[in-house]
Order: sequence, then structure tokens, then C-alpha cells
Amino acid sequence: MNKQKLAEWIDAHFGEEVGVLQQLLRVPTDTPPGNNAPHAEMVADLVKAYGWTAEKHAVPEQAVHDHGMQSITNLIVRRPYAAGGPTVALNAHGDVVPPGDNWTYPPYGGVVEDGFIYGRAAAVSKCDFATYIFAVRALEALGVPLKGGLELHFTYDEEFGGLLGPGWLLDQKLTKPDYVIAAGFSYNIVTAHNACLQLEVTVHGKSGHGAMPETGHDALQAATRILNAIYDQLPELKKIKSKIAGIDSPTMLVGRIDGGTNTNVVPGKVVLKMDRRMIPEEDPVAVEAQVRALIENAVQGMPGITLEIKRLLLSHALRELSGTEKLVASIQQNAETFIGEKIPAQGTPLYADARLYGEHGIPAVLYGAGPRTVPESNAKKADERLNLEDLRKATKVVAATLFDFLAAT
Repeated sequence: MNKQKLAEWIDAHFGEEVGVLQQLLRVPTDTPPGNNAPHAEMVADLVKAYGWTAEKHAVPEQAVHDHGMQSITNLIVRRPYAAGGPTVALNAHGDVVPPGDNWTYPPYGGVVEDGFIYGRAAAVSKCDFATYIFAVRALEALGVPLKGGLELHFTYDEEFGGLLGPGWLLDQKLTKPDYVIAAGFSYNIVTAHNACLQLEVTVHGKSGHGAMPETGHDALQAATRILNAIYDQLPELKKIKSKIAGIDSPTMLVGRIDGGTNTNVVPGKVVLKMDRRMIPEEDPVAVEAQVRALIENAVQGMPGITLEIKRLLLSHALRELSGTEKLVASIQQNAETFIGEKIPAQGTPLYADARLYGEHGIPAVLYGAGPRTVPESNAKKADERLNLEDLRKATKVVAATLFDFLAAT
């Protein structure tokens, strides 16, 4: 009966929830450049209307700039209840990749059409700002005794790895919840995800006139050897298989190449940026050593060629911890009620900042508004969108799960 009342409250306030999501989408948070503090200020003002106080935790400017961004203010909204229960945190990130080209809807318009809302971060993960806010509001509107506490963590460093988002809040000891539900991107409950290593490889040679290439040392020729070494490894990586459902094999690619000065000049410098995804069973330290050796060996003996290898990111895998199963069981049971099917719990080859809670020993899963599969939402592509009925269902499932953990009756 109580869960049905939660659902009825969400239905009655769903138009308001959609309006809030539109507000969230209309303040850009392109990262890069990563000027995300204005969005946090807007969110803090928004929740003030519900009688909530959002603590503003600004990351020091120098740390943000060193990270390649302009401003970060992370938010914590604390809702303490009676003693004796757990603290459950709900985390969603507001930073997003830039819109890119080929949109047919304004990327920051929040346009609603044919049951979908369109905009950058409509599916990942400003939608779950709305999911979590309205799930908490529904729970509190129920009027039943609650125990423990809720925290809303709205953070702004997922695209660059999360260290200045949830990582900052945890490292500064501003929070230590007992359980975490973090933003999802499909019907599935994500209980594990891959690790990720990103390296910037700078190949130094010597420029020379194109008519006399022997006067230079061709950095692009050396970079080509590195590219060949990387891509020659892919068949070997395919042979490595994860035992976790939803996760297959490690991957490796070069996502960006910059270099050279002109068509008729021997390239004196080339910069490669590469990405190596690791399955949870792999050791990130060992993998990084292997990749560095692979790159160095590729150009060994080439005259006039030197390398700089800089780590851009080393994110660890999300793994199941004791307590994860309680979150999964509750979400699955409530999904059967409000979605009408048993949703799977599995891993994903993506990586997210939820792993940072796991690194602090806090059981975390990813669950929130999203379609059955990530590609359906155009996440991180043109015309990113969310089916509003999926938003409604996820809000009900999360609210009911919070009731399971926090209701005193």
C-alpha cells in the first residue's frame, strides 16, 4: 500500500519532474571546457524550493585547472531521519561531453516531443538528478517514520574520471554512506564495470625540409610503428575473457592524433592519446607496465626519436562488495512491480565514477532512468533522448527501494 502511494505521488507530480529535467538540461555543462559551477548553483537554488539545503563544496581553482577544467562545485543534500538505519546516497553527475554536430533538436533545449525529451545529458545523467530528487520527495511525502538518512550527491567530474567529483567528497571525508545508487543508463542494474587506462604519448623527432627528409627525424614514422604495435595486440586481447556477465574482453584504441607543421615538413612531433579498457579481473598496474613497454619497444633503435608517456587517467574497476546484493534484490523486486519484468544485474564495459565509492568500501550499483539498451538513447551522440515513461518508472523503482532501506515500520 505504501509503495502504491509512492507511485501515485510520482504520477501526480510527474509534469513537475519533467519541468525540472528541462531546467537541468538548459544550463550547459560541456566538459571540456568544464565550467560547471553555474549548473551547481542552479541546482542548489532549485532544491531550496523543497526546503532542502545543498552544501556547496567548491574544488580549489588550481586543482580544477590542473585537471583541465574551469570550475567544479559539488553538492551534498543531507536528509537525516531517526537513528538506527543506514545512510543511502544517490549520485548523479552534471558534467557532459560537448554536443557535437548533426543535432535536429537544440542540444540544450529540453524539447519534449512524442513522449521523449531531447538534449545533451537527457539520458546520461541529468535525468537522474530528477529521478533521485523526486524519489526522495515522494518518500518524504509519504509521511511514514523513516530511519537512517539520505544524501543526494550531485557531482561534476565524471567525464574526466571522477577524482574531483565523488572522489573529492570521499577524500575530503565529507561523506561516507553505507550504500550508493549511482546514475544508470539502461534498465539493467550495473554491479561491475571495466577499469580504464588513458595515456598521452608524445613522439619527439626533428623537423626537416620535405625535399630533404634525411635532415630530419620523422616523428610520424615512429608514431606509425606505435600504432601498428597497439593494433597488432587486439587479437590477443580478444582471447582474454571476463567471467562477469555483460563484460567481454579488454579493448585498446588510439582516439586522437596531433602532429606535424605542414605538408612539406618532416613531422618533428606527434601526440597520440590512447585508451586501454581493462576487465575487472586484470591488474591495472601490470597492464600499464605492459602498454608502456609495448610503446617503447616499438620505436627502440630509431635514431633521433624520444618518447614521453604521460598517464591521463587510471580508473579502477567497479566490483561487487558485501551489501551489493541487498541493493540488487530490492531494485529487482521493485522493478517487477513498476516495470513489469525482472531486470538483470550485470557488468558493463563502460566505466563510471561509482567505482570511487567501491574503492572506499561502499557497496554501489548503477541504476536510474534509461532505455533497455544504451544505443536507444543516443547517449553522447546527436539527439540524445530519454523516453519519459522510463523516467517515471525509474523514479518509482528508486523511491520504493529507498522505502525498503529506510522505512522504520
